[in-house]
Amino acid sequence: MTDKTNDPVAMWQKMMGEMEKGFNSFANQAMSSPEFSQAMNRAGGVAAGAQKQLGEVMEKYLVAMNLPSREQVTGLAERLQSIEAQVAEMRSMLGKLAASSGISQDTDGTPRPPRTKRPPSEDGERP
Repeated sequence: MTDKTNDPVAMWQKMMGEMEKGFNSFANQAMSSPEFSQAMNRAGGVAAGAQKQLGEVMEKYLVAMNLPSREQVTGLAERLQSIEAQVAEMRSMLGKLAASSGISQDTDGTPRPPRTKRPPSEDGERP
């Protein structure tokens, strides 16, 4: 086997470990300073302000283009889910009511009117 002092992989790993330790100590020292905290606070405030301003501009743009905003689409989706749940509940109740009264239903669950029209007879005339 090769000696650890001449192994290029071991030397590379040691070098990377030392670099990582140095970077970590530098970053910890920099992040512990009050200036770093203030700068991060300002950057966060600027980003939040920019995001709010962009949201307002997009809202105005969507209104001008007569398009719904994300909030409006979300509201519509919630209302639609509520309506679908109510329809499913009514369908279930109608199915139970039909089953208890003896009304037969097709496989899709919608009742059909009675068939009163007769097909033509074999000689081609209607009855």
